[in-house]
Amino acid sequence: MSDVTKVLGQLAAAATTNEDLYTAPNLSQVTVSTLTVCNRTAGALTYRIAVRPAGEALDVKHYIAYDRSVAINFTDNWSIGITIKESDVITVYASATGLSFNLFGVETT
Repeated sequence: MSDVTKVLGQLAAAATTNEDLYTAPNLSQVTVSTLTVCNRTAGALTYRIAVRPAGEALDVKHYIAYDRSVAINFTDNWSIGITIKESDVITVYASATGLSFNLFGVETT
């Protein structure tokens, strides 16, 4: 088994669109250590984060954050330590353009 510490995903989110930030690769286990949500605008925005096992269609049961507000020019930091496996997907959503999502962790293959 091999561990690789890395940036798992980065995304400047589109407005009001569910977008996949990261999909765990085949034959892997992934530990997500940190997720940041940076508001680059001069107004408060909201965001959503969902974890979709095996790439299931998005459902309300998948959300770990829903319409959470992030202040003007502020960054929310999630030190979460969740584990996911191959084909699991982390999906994000922004209420408007101006949010950057960054995901960090360890892929084990």
